[in-house]
Amino acid sequence: MSDFIKVCNLDDLIKDSGVAALVNNVQVALFYIGDEVFALNNFDPIGQAYVMSRGMIGDLKGQLMVASPLQKQHYNLQTGECMDIEGVQIPTYESKIEDSAVWVKMP
Repeated sequence: MSDFIKVCNLDDLIKDSGVAALVNNVQVALFYIGDEVFALNNFDPIGQAYVMSRGMIGDLKGQLMVASPLQKQHYNLQTGECMDIEGVQIPTYESKIEDSAVWVKMP
């Protein structure tokens, strides 16, 4: 059974930007957009580097996404699916904001 792990305080994050955090020895990219925090693995499966937290975020076809800073593939922030290459996906993690803290549920 997985539990939520406190990763940081909400005010440690910058709105509409990404940051990397080490959670249970896994690099996690956190994106603070609107009143939500999205968490996905920081590893870019195409570029083969831990860089996703540095990607540009935006909206593509009505879906929130992050673009890899290396080769510019777009990944859905909610599902981790690559919007450009079928079958490519980044693991995502359930996250929540509670008591001004960011919590992530790791597998």
